Amino acid sequence: MDAEVDLQEEDMEGSWTLLSWLASFVMVFGGALPYVPQYQEIQKSGNTEGFSTRVCLVLLIANILRIFFWIGKQFELTLLLQSVVMILTMFAMLQLCCTVRNTNRVSTKQHRLSDLNFHYFWKWTAFEDYLLFCFSFTVLCAVITLLLLDSAVFVETLGSLAVMFEAMLGIPQLLQNFHNRSTKGMSVKMVLLWTAGDVFKTTYFVMNESPTQFWVCGSVQILIDVAILLQVLFYSQDTRDKLG
Repeated sequence: MDAEVDLQEEDMEGSWTLLSWLASFVMVFGGALPYVPQYQEIQKSGNTEGFSTRVCLVLLIANILRIFFWIGKQFELTLLLQSVVMILTMFAMLQLCCTVRNTNRVSTKQHRLSDLNFHYFWKWTAFEDYLLFCFSFTVLCAVITLLLLDSAVFVETLGSLAVMFEAMLGIPQLLQNFHNRSTKGMSVKMVLLWTAGDVFKTTYFVMNESPTQFWVCGSVQILIDVAILLQVLFYSQDTRDKLG
């Protein structure tokens, strides 16, 4: 009898271990998944107007800060790996957007980071400028973190900044849709996957007792996702016709 109970307990432990590994895998790569349909949409249409590249800016800053937060307060390795995957994904999106824009560009004038023109911040012509900006930001964070790593207040502030930026993920897209009075060119699948992912990861944060900053960030992101989905409904042709 005892042998049967031990066997059942081992099966339960094995099942939980498998589920834990599966959840970790989804956490690492699931955040990048929403950008696959948007990437395909841009490739297909040859147009980047519907996608706000400032989403990439927000996520790059958030995940670079999160990596330094991990150095000061070593939470789950899963979340560190997620940040690395997300940074690579954002670079892939920016590289595609630069390629498409340069293909469609009529003017020969280029806008470079070295111009130091704030009006064209994050609207640079060359992909290399985005890499240079992120490298410079990373070096700056590294120096400050090295100097203040022993300060618990600094480490917690770093974590709060990281999740604050991540919570703002959908705001550039929300504002771009409002500015365009349209969601054309934006992948609705991307936003639906954002929502599903944010619900999943917020649940993951709560169940794994991650730092408070993480689940608060997830909750804010869910609200912004819902607002963007409401824009999809509001800016649809049927809704416009009904509202005159």
